[in-house]
Amino acid sequence: MQECHVLLYPEGMVQLNDTAAAILGFCNGQRSVIGVIADLENAYEAESLREDVVSFLHEALERGWIRYV
Repeated sequence: MQECHVLLYPEGMVQLNDTAAAILGFCNGQRSVIGVIADLENAYEAESLREDVVSFLHEALERGWIRYV
């Protein structure tokens, strides 16, 4: 059995890579984008994730995978 991350949405399904799954895993409707970035940087002991996270979230929004609340 192969494990993978998938996102189900009204128009279909998309297989996510580990990075996309990690980003979406921190999106819970309570965190701001800045909070998501900070939590990812802390969880993965990384710096300067802002550009990549914002770019992914913008693409996810355009594709209808997420919405801002």
